Amino acid sequence: MAIEQALDLAKLGAGIAIGFGAIGGGLGLGIATKGVLDAISRQPEMKDEAFKDFIIGAGLAEATAIYALFIAITLVLK
Repeated sequence: MAIEQALDLAKLGAGIAIGFGAIGGGLGLGIATKGVLDAISRQPEMKDEAFKDFIIGAGLAEATAIYALFIAITLVLK
């Protein structure tokens, strides 16, 4: 009985991990997109530099969601 309960809690933890990971990644990408659009609208000549920095930032924000997915898969497969 205790093993089944632990597996259920692991699945609950997996759901919570992927939920928070998706929210964090989404918020990070949204804030980064707003920032780069504000920067480009103020100084259009900096478009290439701002876009390059945005891509790096978007990759880092998306990495949090990928880490959460990894944790969720690890919890489910235990």
